[in-house]
Amino acid sequence: MRGVPRRDAKPASAPCPCGLPATYQECCGRLHRGLTAAPTAEALMRSRFSAFSVGDAGYLLRTWHPAARPPRLDLDRATRWTRLEILATTGGTVFHTEGTVRFRAHYTDAGEPGSMEEHSRFVRHEGGWTYTGAER
Repeated sequence: MRGVPRRDAKPASAPCPCGLPATYQECCGRLHRGLTAAPTAEALMRSRFSAFSVGDAGYLLRTWHPAARPPRLDLDRATRWTRLEILATTGGTVFHTEGTVRFRAHYTDAGEPGSMEEHSRFVRHEGGWTYTGAER
């Protein structure tokens, strides 16, 4: 989204919000800056969680499948995404064209902790992984 500042500028040494043992700049920051693409559906899920965490709505929209993508995305600045747990995956490897990731995302909203779970579906589109939505 043009003109909307990202929530948090992460220092080079800050841990990646996605939970992997790397800095934000070495991990999801590279995907957010367009230096590389997510090789798996899980990597895309992790990078999308990190995008929510840092307030990068542009990345979230770019990685949403065009058939399911909303015309705009307004992130709630009061919600802080704090931790991601990957609960299960199916498919979604470099050898697949579809995959799912079931996850639990932890947050605080107005100082109150919470979490949400989703079973997300991903497909390859034009060579890259894209988010299509929650499994029903």
